[in-house]
Amino acid sequence: MRVVVVGAGIGGLAAAVALAARGADVTVLEQAEAPGGKMRDLPTAAGPAAAGPTVFTMKPVFDALCAAADARLEDWVTLHREHLLARHYWLEEAGGGALDLTGDLGENVAAVRALSGAQEAARFERFCARARRLYDSFEAPMMRAPAPDLAGIARAALRGGAALAPYLTPWATLARRLSAELRDPRLRQLFGRYATYVGGSPFKAPAVLALIWEAEARGVWRIEGGMSALARGLAGLAEARGARFTFGCAVEAIETNGPRGAVTGVRLADGAQAPADVVVFNGDPAALRAGLLGEAARRAVGPAAVGPRSLSAFVWSFAARPEPIGGRDISLAHHTVLFGARQRDEFDALAAGRIPTDPTLYICAQDRVADRVNSAARPDGLERFEIIMNGPPRPAEDGRSPEAAQRERDACAKITFETLSRHGLRFPPEPRPEPTALTTPSGFAARFPGSSGSLYGRSPHGLMASFLRPTARSRLPGLYLAGGGAHPGAGVPMAALSGAHAAETIWRDRTSRSAPRPTATPGGISTGSATTDAAPSR
Repeated sequence: MRVVVVGAGIGGLAAAVALAARGADVTVLEQAEAPGGKMRDLPTAAGPAAAGPTVFTMKPVFDALCAAADARLEDWVTLHREHLLARHYWLEEAGGGALDLTGDLGENVAAVRALSGAQEAARFERFCARARRLYDSFEAPMMRAPAPDLAGIARAALRGGAALAPYLTPWATLARRLSAELRDPRLRQLFGRYATYVGGSPFKAPAVLALIWEAEARGVWRIEGGMSALARGLAGLAEARGARFTFGCAVEAIETNGPRGAVTGVRLADGAQAPADVVVFNGDPAALRAGLLGEAARRAVGPAAVGPRSLSAFVWSFAARPEPIGGRDISLAHHTVLFGARQRDEFDALAAGRIPTDPTLYICAQDRVADRVNSAARPDGLERFEIIMNGPPRPAEDGRSPEAAQRERDACAKITFETLSRHGLRFPPEPRPEPTALTTPSGFAARFPGSSGSLYGRSPHGLMASFLRPTARSRLPGLYLAGGGAHPGAGVPMAALSGAHAAETIWRDRTSRSAPRPTATPGGISTGSATTDAAPSR
């Protein structure tokens, strides 16, 4: 079976590993010069700095992927489990204070007690128990299933009983549920932020997203070399199992054997052909719908599968020597969150398509372990940082006036570094990092065609949003989908699961087509092809 995987993001890499391990003839075509997709680095004076995802969770997903390829994840990347998951700071006008969350429930309860009092600590512990039950209930029928298992979800909801029912009603947003569970607005803001992990607002995203906290509480790992090292490791594993990679290779169209026919391969930007029995598209499904990969691919997904769009981000990647200012006692951990004073204002601005003026900032201090600078850091004191601020989706910069794009970059720089100063942190030297250190929503739109700069595909808003994402099997026979825009959704482990689901669906479909036809005898049954039978489009 000849398989072409278009895109070497985490979903495409997972599909390549799984298919190559089963003996398929796999070719991966990637327009960038390295694997990883959004897991990428930018050069700085202190070495490569992350410019994409930085938090590695749900390790069992990757353990299973590697085990199916007769390998261990640890053979391809070096991991260290983080005890300190993240450090959080609030401005004085929002109540002030700091909170470290770790992988130990008892430590977390004690930390919340010190911040918010004994009663809030008890409420927090109950919230953690519910998040755990949500995760346990939805992992198998939602995340691990190739398509949402409605019967399984219904059974899980019934098993959860009264404890989970408030999270599953159509009007139960994450923010509303947190308001009922927790009294301290700082904790509501902290756990509401998990909606942004899938590109949503806590005021519109479903309450079930509280389970993201449990996914993080079960373990965060630091990968030596950053998340891009994970991409290189999986690419290496895929190659070891026989897959071939071509980088700097743009795909122009997915080709079929007629207007309503099945996939026959892809056409490259230079006009060359890459024939295939199966194509796995690891990109934003919106690019297919927009016709960016040819007219035939437009029908691969329906309009509800690609819109409305999720959030984007402004991402800084640079090297600096941070300094505390204003007398504030602030110490950066490997993962640190600096909260804005008014959570509602931030998401109202994003909903209106504006840059928030009172944002929450996430900082990855890449050279720190817990709150200490890694001894391997440069002797000149330079450290590598990634700073992420939520942003609205945008068209590519070539679709906007240069003046508008520059104004947005200038506004982002002003807001980012003024917010850092408000928290008591400065990143000299001046002037601020070079323009190339900033990736804007428009920059993401240009890098990932068809995405409108959205980093997470379709918006997660609404209880049924997860059911509207496309599954691995597209409407175009022979074309399969992988990546954060497909089921089970956004985030590194979810995208990896999507690639595994695509591989499993391809194998199941091929087995179905290869099965002997039943004889024409009384009682014989005919089983339709899985590529033509009705399938959930979500």
